[in-house]
Amino acid sequence: MTTEEQRNSPAPEDGGEDFAALLAAHDEASSGQVQPGQKVKGTIIAVTGENVFVDVGLKEDGIMDRKDLLDADGKEIAGPGETVEAWVVAASPQGIVLSRSMSGSGVAALEEARDAGVPVEGRVTGTCKGGYLVEVLGKSAFCPGSQMDAAASDGEGPVGRTLQFLVTRVENRGRNIVVSRRALLDRERRESLEKLLETLKPGDMVEGRVTRLAPFGAFVELAPAVEGMIHLSELAWSRVASADEAVSVGDPVRVKVLGITTNEKGQTRISLSRKQAEGDPWQDVPARLAAGSIVQGKVRRLAPFGAFVEVLPGVEGLIHISEMSWAKRVNKPEDVLSVGDEVSVKVKDVNPETRRIALSLRDAEGDPWQDAEQRFPVGATVEGTVEGRSQYGLFVTLAPGITGLLPAGVIKNSKKPELAKLDKGDSVTLVVQNIDSGARRISLTYEGADNDPQAAGAGPRGAGGGGWKQHAVSGAPVTGIMAQALQKAMQKSSKERS
Repeated sequence: MTTEEQRNSPAPEDGGEDFAALLAAHDEASSGQVQPGQKVKGTIIAVTGENVFVDVGLKEDGIMDRKDLLDADGKEIAGPGETVEAWVVAASPQGIVLSRSMSGSGVAALEEARDAGVPVEGRVTGTCKGGYLVEVLGKSAFCPGSQMDAAASDGEGPVGRTLQFLVTRVENRGRNIVVSRRALLDRERRESLEKLLETLKPGDMVEGRVTRLAPFGAFVELAPAVEGMIHLSELAWSRVASADEAVSVGDPVRVKVLGITTNEKGQTRISLSRKQAEGDPWQDVPARLAAGSIVQGKVRRLAPFGAFVEVLPGVEGLIHISEMSWAKRVNKPEDVLSVGDEVSVKVKDVNPETRRIALSLRDAEGDPWQDAEQRFPVGATVEGTVEGRSQYGLFVTLAPGITGLLPAGVIKNSKKPELAKLDKGDSVTLVVQNIDSGARRISLTYEGADNDPQAAGAGPRGAGGGGWKQHAVSGAPVTGIMAQALQKAMQKSSKERS
């Protein structure tokens, strides 16, 4: 029946379809659904003799050489009922020829692979000026260095490896053969990206694997040869200085798609966030961290003014330098803490609005002055270590965080020359002359001072020459914790009186 006869023929009385016409249209459409060089996936129907028949979802089955299913050890990688991926070498109504990679040898096979866009297996045998030497289908080929792009993710060099390439040039009867690894990867990436973008959209949560790290973030493989990028700021809720602080190559990660953009060159970029996929850790911070509680944390980073400690996953608080120690004056955080230290800290304040948590290392250990009057009562004999000498006298450490002063007047008026010879680090036995826990001050004297007429009137109430107050000279240089505290207190008192 001609086309004109079909057009003029009456429609079936029962309204049914012309199945012959539909079948013909289907056959015509089927023959154009695959093209040479296209990668397809199918199910092995049967393996007979030297041929393998594959159902690729079209009217015609695919056929491939049985040898193409053998691995390096000669074992078949798949059998009937299993899935296999292959390249279309030729497509016609009579059949579809498939190959996992172009096989054979000689210039004709290389030209066929070039024309069909089917990859060939090649072994990288060495390097040469500008690129690599590759043995492919029994011939020596050249791969430019810029076209190798192989093993970038695992850090291995390509020499000695067997990889797949596209043949880009065959000239002078096979004397000039050029192959490209990068062209194949780019093609696979385009195909994989097109398939991924059919369903992927901003806001989606997807799984991936970290493939490489960069100074600005981490790349994650979302589909074969398709990567998205997590910026440093999106790797974790806590501050991250480098990507390896949060992830490692090979790590499986769950990420949120932030955006998909295509630039003027046609390059598609997928922006990802790991922290948003995990959820905001600050949502339940007020319920989990209460002011006054003592918690465990890990020091994440140091700054000139303090240390940042992670107290919950993704939640950091700050130990100010003034909150690090009762026992000594801390000039820089690294004198007390190191990155990675596990510490106990006291929560002083939690502010969800500003996302700030104030922590104290010294308060978690307890205030040493809380029971100082019971530990060091007036008249008690105590042992200490000289912290330092100044014009005001000797500052003596009696316990961690507690320092007393042996005034210069007491030392000068005593009959004990050994007091004048004491220096930093020396041990000494003294007597508590006066203690004020509120002001955090202890005045000291030496044993036997009550029987020393030269020491009479040297201190408060007749012993010590006025104790702390006598030695708080305004404007004088001050060293040591107690001396500095003393000078500040006296300067404040002087301003109030004026």
